[in-house]
Amino acid sequence: MSGKALFLDRDGVVNIEIGYLHRVEEVRFLPGIFSLCRTAMRLGYRLVIVTNQSGIARGYYTEADFETLMFWMRGELRAQGVELDAVYYCPYHPEHGVGEYKREHEDRKPGAGMLLRAQREFGVSLADSVMVGDRCSDIAAANGAGLRQAFLIAGTEEAACTGRYLAVRELAEIEGWLEQNS
Repeated sequence: MSGKALFLDRDGVVNIEIGYLHRVEEVRFLPGIFSLCRTAMRLGYRLVIVTNQSGIARGYYTEADFETLMFWMRGELRAQGVELDAVYYCPYHPEHGVGEYKREHEDRKPGAGMLLRAQREFGVSLADSVMVGDRCSDIAAANGAGLRQAFLIAGTEEAACTGRYLAVRELAEIEGWLEQNS
């Protein structure tokens, strides 16, 4: 395996969490995300978004809506010098899903399916890779996949998460860690 990835949850990491984001006009990028991504790219990290999308499972919006929004977001990121290698999403939910979307799936975090997919598709070394999330499920996925480091952005979870991670208040802290540890 060669190469490493910076895995990014979407809502709460790339963009400000508003709950079931699916409209372009509601996107607000998290302060520091462009700089973090440019630094990671310069240091040789692939950029991979890994996001649970239970809004699809719940019928709030469609997979096509999600893909349209991500096409727009990728364009906004590209305009800031950021090129994503992949966007993986899980549209399933075991309890709140509707129809075909009501089921468990290995891609749904805390499962590590999306991270393992990047390993298969890009030859990413998970032991050299990093995850940035805002939920305990992100930390569990990172730990389950054996990532080098997981970061939890403070503010979303009321209680501490189990597992190995560093808690941060802003993305600049992660950028500094990458500079010092890559």
